Amino acid sequence: MDQKPAQKIDIDWTSCRGHGLCAELLPDHITLDEWGYPLVDGTPVPARTLKRARRAAADCPVLALKLTATGMS
Repeated sequence: MDQKPAQKIDIDWTSCRGHGLCAELLPDHITLDEWGYPLVDGTPVPARTLKRARRAAADCPVLALKLTATGMS
């Protein structure tokens, strides 16, 4: 019963500059608005996608992409 909490994608809007790399790396969870800024679907990231999501967060040029616990287990 040592389950890790589900993770979701959050954007630090004070840091985000609309590079769009996150949408390229996680197209199932992130799209871009008309100005090139990310729109996150808000759903928990499935376990099979967590590695890619962590990589996308690490690859963000301004480190604006974050993974946070959803509060659900």
